[in-house]
Amino acid sequence: MKRLVLALLVTGCGNLAKNGETLTESVRSYNDGVRWERFATAAIHVPPKQRAQFVDDWDQRANDLKISDYEVVKVDQKGTQEAHVQVKLSWYKNSEGTLHETQALQTWERHGKDWILVDEARLRGPEMPGLPEPLMKD
Repeated sequence: MKRLVLALLVTGCGNLAKNGETLTESVRSYNDGVRWERFATAAIHVPPKQRAQFVDDWDQRANDLKISDYEVVKVDQKGTQEAHVQVKLSWYKNSEGTLHETQALQTWERHGKDWILVDEARLRGPEMPGLPEPLMKD
């Protein structure tokens, strides 16, 4: 089944997103997909060339990492083409059993009719597997 999903994503036939989703719908669809381990659904909201790797990475990570909840804290839309979304993630590792809260900053861009997640990084809280550290700016 995993191979079929990856094949559909790679060939572009896996575009299950509704054309013209709002930013709110896209953010919800992506974060729900990650939380409930529906990685192919979440992958619709990342750039097409990254989708297969995204699904594979999250599938591996999900063996230990569990997202128990998320909350959209703030949406800062920059015109009609870009938005910064702050999300609080509640997560734990099966191997540890300790609940953590980490805030992420997601950068979304409008590509045609679709909102695409182009960057995501830890904003505050403990480091979380799969969530990149922010780039240090001089």
